[in-house]
Amino acid sequence: MSETRRGRPRRAEIDARVIEVATELLLRRGYGGLSPDEVAERAGIAKTTLYRRWPTKDHLAFAVVARLQDDDEITDTGDIRRDLPAYLEKIAAGLERMRRAGRDPGDTGDTGPGPGSVADLLAAAARQPEVGELVREMYARRNTLARALLERARDRGELRPDLDVEALFDQLAGALYYRVLVTGLPVDRAYAERLTDTALRGAARERN
Repeated sequence: MSETRRGRPRRAEIDARVIEVATELLLRRGYGGLSPDEVAERAGIAKTTLYRRWPTKDHLAFAVVARLQDDDEITDTGDIRRDLPAYLEKIAAGLERMRRAGRDPGDTGDTGPGPGSVADLLAAAARQPEVGELVREMYARRNTLARALLERARDRGELRPDLDVEALFDQLAGALYYRVLVTGLPVDRAYAERLTDTALRGAARERN
């Protein structure tokens, strides 16, 4: 009869617990309400353990963002006019989630102009070069998957063979960030479809 092995939680278990608690606090209170000390207490670990893994609140916040991004799958059904808006909608949902973080959850209307915690996170990346590098690596991994979606559509003949995939993706992603950070207007499926349609009019392969 085997016995259940007891002892210290493994590193992965600790990380998962910390990120779960930090995610809940960040989304409920916003960037300003995220406290690493409170996260450590709620996760049941020593503060020193947390700070060895995430030296600052900025590191911890971006670990949360990375986890949330990893949860969003990039689907390839073979129809770029369906897949691209779906992916852009996920980007938009993530930005909107961060913009609303810390605001009244009972408010189901528009959050109004303002980037919310998105601006706090971008400021954190600019504040600490090490964090900024982690952020660039995080987006590089994610963007590689998104560009591959466009490349496959190009290879299938849905898009022009000379299409600059990187430039097209930058146009699309940049438009979403501009809408959140500058205009404060909502980013939803309807906007993602409009954005995709406008971009692909120039990128779609001409039919004879």
